[in-house]
Amino acid sequence: MISKTASTIFKKSIKEYHILDDVNQPFINPYKLQSLENILFRKGWIDTVQWHYEDLIRDPKIHEKKALLLKRKIDASNQDRTETVEGIDNYFLKYFKNIKLKSNARINTESPAWAIDRLSILELKIYHMREETNREDTSSAHQKKCKYKLEVLIEQNKDLCSSVDQLLEDISNGLNFMKVYKQMKMYNDENLNPILYRSK
Repeated sequence: MISKTASTIFKKSIKEYHILDDVNQPFINPYKLQSLENILFRKGWIDTVQWHYEDLIRDPKIHEKKALLLKRKIDASNQDRTETVEGIDNYFLKYFKNIKLKSNARINTESPAWAIDRLSILELKIYHMREETNREDTSSAHQKKCKYKLEVLIEQNKDLCSSVDQLLEDISNGLNFMKVYKQMKMYNDENLNPILYRSK
């Protein structure tokens, strides 16, 4: 099941990041280039680093220059994340290219990769919510609330994994087909963002 593979790799990337817990640490991908595992690990790492960028920029005492630098890093990370998700979809497009569609084949509201993208974020939410349930400097009420949220996230994760696997199974059986649209991000494109092209 793809969802199990993806979840395992996302957990691994999150765990490895937190060994040093530093947004500036080097990225080392343990999986073979061009493999699905490689791009999934990269996806998990990008999301984990960005999660911590988002924490850092919310520091009420952050210096303006540091905040601006972080905003630039978040923008770049969003672009990287989008391109990585599109890379996952490219993998599936090639994998399913010879599937014969049924006459009643349907299209899903999102591609497999964007569903897997949500799975990566869910794994991060679960990891950090579990941390909250184990904090010793909080009240029992806080821990109880976080334990409830953790249970909901785990159930959501289970449902999403099932949905991802069902979607891929339907595609493999010709009951569903992939039609991938690029995200057409404009904010980082110097030819599309008016602030950027007017500043040339």
